[in-house]
Amino acid sequence: MDEKQTILEAVTPKAVLKAMTPEAKKATPQSSLVEGVVCVRTFPFRVGRESRVKKINGRLERIERARLDNRIPSNDLYLVDDGHLLNISREHFQIEKNGNDYILFDRGSACGTQVGDIKVGGDDSTGSLPLKDGDMICIGTKASPYVFQFVTLDEFEIVRR
Repeated sequence: MDEKQTILEAVTPKAVLKAMTPEAKKATPQSSLVEGVVCVRTFPFRVGRESRVKKINGRLERIERARLDNRIPSNDLYLVDDGHLLNISREHFQIEKNGNDYILFDRGSACGTQVGDIKVGGDDSTGSLPLKDGDMICIGTKASPYVFQFVTLDEFEIVRR
């Protein structure tokens, strides 16, 4: 039974990112969604831009290329930024958990990350800010269409049957 509990704890999300705009929904790969949200199961959870895209019929499309080596991916979630001015950096931000606290770290993105009205990082500099349940994360400038809501699931305890 302890093995099943361990498995359940490993696959149960600790938090989720919910796309709040049509652009954020479109940028998120379907393979990363469960019931319309991105599950955050491990920390740090890294988010960045998918750089493997090409123009097909006038639209940017994700290209799935085989990895040629065993390197660990630099992100847990790869988003497609199809704007004319890019808002999402290849290695944009990460979410960490320290005890009961969540922290957003901008990983040195060009445009920064907005949490509510507060800008974190930007101009290729890093920065951090505590995250709370319900915070809105805007990836890039204030005008960026890539907005996600951070939702914690800490209050839900995994119960054995």
